[in-house]
Order: sequence, then structure tokens, then C-alpha cells
Amino acid sequence: MFQRRTSAISHGLDTSTMNIGDVSETIRKKSLKDIVRHFTPAWFAVTMGTGSIAILFHNSPYASDSPVMRGFALGFFFLNLALFLLFSAITAARYIFFPGIWFHMIRHPVQSLYIGTFPMGATTLINIASSDIFQTYGFGGKPFIYTVWACWWINVAISMACCFGMLHVMITLQQHSLKSMTTVWLLPVVTLVVGSSSGGVLVPALQVYSPSYALLTATFSACMVTIGLSLSLMLLTIYTLRLVVYGYPTGASILSVFLPIGPCGQAAYSLLKLGSSFRSLLPLDYGDTDGLLRQPGTGEVVELICVVGAMVLWSLASMWILFAMLGLCYTLCRERFEFRLSFWGTVFPNGVYANLNLALATTFSSTFFRVWGAIYSVGTLILWLCIALPTIQMVPSGRIFDAPCLEEVMIGEPTRDAERNADDLRN
Repeated sequence: MFQRRTSAISHGLDTSTMNIGDVSETIRKKSLKDIVRHFTPAWFAVTMGTGSIAILFHNSPYASDSPVMRGFALGFFFLNLALFLLFSAITAARYIFFPGIWFHMIRHPVQSLYIGTFPMGATTLINIASSDIFQTYGFGGKPFIYTVWACWWINVAISMACCFGMLHVMITLQQHSLKSMTTVWLLPVVTLVVGSSSGGVLVPALQVYSPSYALLTATFSACMVTIGLSLSLMLLTIYTLRLVVYGYPTGASILSVFLPIGPCGQAAYSLLKLGSSFRSLLPLDYGDTDGLLRQPGTGEVVELICVVGAMVLWSLASMWILFAMLGLCYTLCRERFEFRLSFWGTVFPNGVYANLNLALATTFSSTFFRVWGAIYSVGTLILWLCIALPTIQMVPSGRIFDAPCLEEVMIGEPTRDAERNADDLRN
């Protein structure tokens, strides 16, 4: 951080005698072409955070059937849908008009990992489409829910490509070290966990029309959450070693300490949904009469195992919240950092944890989880507002559009000195 600020002064821009207004006049605003070129995959973290707010309104333990709560849930859903379509269009334009960027982005050890935010942002749309649009309002009937199911399978394929493909890229094309590691490494693998929870949400809607399709979805989702959670826990073990050896990340990177809440919380939520699904789907009424899936009580046993696993993961998620708050306080006492797009990475994990508490409240009929989940939901909404407002303020000037993978590469027209100074100031 401090090296970049020094670099800005060495370029001849004396920030000590200039206010923010002077700097903004000196530095050229990004054109539409620059915005498209600097539009990174990290923008889909905005859709993840916005989608999590819609889910929290839908699952609100208080006045959930009121027109106000339903209106907010639908409002955030359609806002998220609009953002997702807009970001997808800009992303497509980026790689169509600047095809060379893809190869530089995929080799970048940080920006490439944000590719996983695309399928996870789509997952939040699938969840609301299934649980709210279809199950609450009965919109579309069988054709609609089968369309949503088809979208889920496409999302699953993309999630698997992100998980296994990016792990392969990290091994073969990128350079990483223990010291430079952050929890952003989790983004490719957690796509499987998030996708599995969406499958659990889809099962009750599918079961109405086809129990076989519902069972297939639940089984495949169980495999996904097993793989995704296993990889996540492996990476979190390495990350704990990194914290002990090198300490907390510096600067804005400290916010990445909130990301471990995501895989733990979302996996727990997925287990709760899948456990409930297997309880309603089992035992089967076909197949070998001596088979395990034909035995009475199988569904209840599977659900019990899932609930126990969810409680273990809730405990881990709560632990990571404590570590995150300690690390954030420790860093803020020693330095300050400017607002960046990466701040959006804190909304979804906290939303996941709030949603998990609400799901546990339903499972145990617990007042504690109901109240704690409601309080945490309000806190997550406030966090969303605190990040959304500065993001909106920075969009017109284009300062928030920044692609680190292009810092040392010139694509298209030559990079101007003023643009380099702007990048130095932002970082």
C-alpha cells in the first residue's frame, strides 16, 4: 500500500498539497471503453451479496408473510436479476472486444479466483425463483420449475468447471506462496457448496412433480457439498498455518478473513436442506425390499446426521466470525485503507451465517437462533447499505473499475500517465 502511494508521488503528483477535488480534476475519468476493459469478475460479488439480502427477507422469522417483507424480498430479487444480467453483458463485451484480457486475467493469482462469484451469484437467483416465486406465489407451474431446474444443472456444470479448472490453473499456470495466501483461494471450491444448497432448496418444488428427479437432485447435491466442504476445510487448515506464521493480511486484504464463514455456513445450510429432503423422500417404494433405502427410519437417520453436521459447521462459522472481528480490529488500530470493490466479499458470508441461524431456528424451534438470526440479518442489511452507497458514488467517475491484471499490460491504446497515477492512488 505504502509503496504504491510513494509511486504516485514519484510520478509528479504531489498529493500532500492537493485535495480530493483537485485530484479528480487532474485524473481523467474512465471512458466507457475503459470501464468495460477494467470490469473484473469480482463484480459478481455484488450479486452474491444482494441475493443474500433477498433470501434473508424471504426467510425472515418475523412478519415473513407481510406484504412489506414479501415486497422487499421481490425487490432485492429483481434488483439482483438486473445486476446479474448487466454484469454478464459487460463481461461478455469485455472478452469479445478485448480477447487478450482473458489470458492475462486467468493467469492473475487473485483476479482469476473471482470467476467463482459468477455461478454463486446465479445460485441466489435460483434459490429465490424456487422458494419464493414458485412455492410462495405458484408462478409458472411445472414448466417454470423445470426451467429453473435446468438452469441449476447449467450452474452446477459451471461450478464444477470453476472448482476443478481453477485448481488446475493455480497448480500449472500461477505462482503462489504461503505468505501471499488469502481466503480468496476458497472462491473456486466453495461454488460446489453453494450449488448444493440450491439443490436442497429445489427438492421440495421438484418432489411435487417428480420424486425421482427430486431424489436425483438431492443425491447429486450431497456429493457436491461433500467435495466442496472437504476442499474448503483443507484450504482453511493451510490458511490457519499462514496466519500463525505470517500474521493477518495487511491493508484491505484483511477483509478476506470473513470469507471462511461462507463455506462453513453454507455447507451447514445445505446439510439442513438435504436432510429434510431425504427425510421426505425416503424410504423408497421401489427396488430391492432388503435395500437400505427401503428400510423404515432411513430418512430420519440421514436427517439426524445432517443436523449434527450442521451444528458442527455452525460452531466453526461462529469461530471464524470471532477470528475475523479480532483480525479486523487489530488491523484498523494500525492502519487505514480506502474503499474497494473487494469490500463486497464481506456481505455474502455474513448473509449466509444469518440465514443459517434462521434455518436452525426452524429446525429446533429455537428462540435463541431466531433472535440471533434476526439481529444478524439486520446487521447484514446495514453492511450491504454501507457498501452499496460508496459503490454507487464511485461508479460515475469510474474509480472503482480497476483490473489489477492489466497493471503491467497495455491492451488497445497506450496507458496514460494520469491513469497510472489514478491506479496508484486507488491502491
